Amino acid sequence: MGSKEYFDGVARKWDAMRQGFFSEAVREKAYQTAGIVPGKLAADLGAGTGFITAGLIDKGIAVIAMDQSEEMLAIIKERYGPSGLVDVQTGGAERLPIPDQTVDYTFANMYLHHVEDPPAAIGEMARILKPGGKLVITDLDEHDFTFLQTEQHDRWLGFKRDDLRQWFAGAGLKNVLVDCVGQNCCAASEGNCNEQASISIFVASGEK
Repeated sequence: MGSKEYFDGVARKWDAMRQGFFSEAVREKAYQTAGIVPGKLAADLGAGTGFITAGLIDKGIAVIAMDQSEEMLAIIKERYGPSGLVDVQTGGAERLPIPDQTVDYTFANMYLHHVEDPPAAIGEMARILKPGGKLVITDLDEHDFTFLQTEQHDRWLGFKRDDLRQWFAGAGLKNVLVDCVGQNCCAASEGNCNEQASISIFVASGEK
């Protein structure tokens, strides 16, 4: 089973699962870091069932919600399609189906550790930003909980913050900051009831 199949399979119970992994404070930190202004357009990459998207809509932002899981995106369509504020797109990290300089903000929450090539993905996230636009990534610091690779199909065991700074700079972004969210991502192994992961979450941002 690959990552796409895993997320297709858990789509209908993802909201409950997500609440156990991380809280609303993560997205509030992302919005605060972006300095979002109503009336703008954002991309929510690896959108899942719409955790980031929902908060953006509440704040008056139109959203391009992109994910590789059609089952996840079907839930976003059910919830937010009638609003006219969400454009749902199926696509992968290294080749986003979004033209250059389209969005004011790009958000990627708990997405980067699933992609094959993080620097290339960040380059794509920067490509779709308008000049002056902001990229904000919330994800996991480097860790050694390998069960997340086998059970939740994580591609990477988190990231070094210095690597994030280099990747952002390599994508042509300026005013790069990487900081603590002040929250941990918590998950229990399904195969070993004694193995519990608690991983600090970073927020990385840069401006085009």
